[in-house]
Amino acid sequence: MSLKWTDSYDIAIELSEAYPDTDPKFVNFVDLRNWVLALEGFDDDPEHCGEKVLEAIQMAWIDEVS
Repeated sequence: MSLKWTDSYDIAIELSEAYPDTDPKFVNFVDLRNWVLALEGFDDDPEHCGEKVLEAIQMAWIDEVS
């Protein structure tokens, strides 16, 4: 499965599995971006990521662990 920046829900699932002890409410966007880029299966241009994309991923991650 190839993940893109627009796959915020799927990315959130992967992040919740990779970082089970992390509260996504307290993750800064620099770390979040780096963690997404490091996910196995992530295949998108790092330059296509902005604050709104990261916010959507963070919100999906918060929903996933709630």
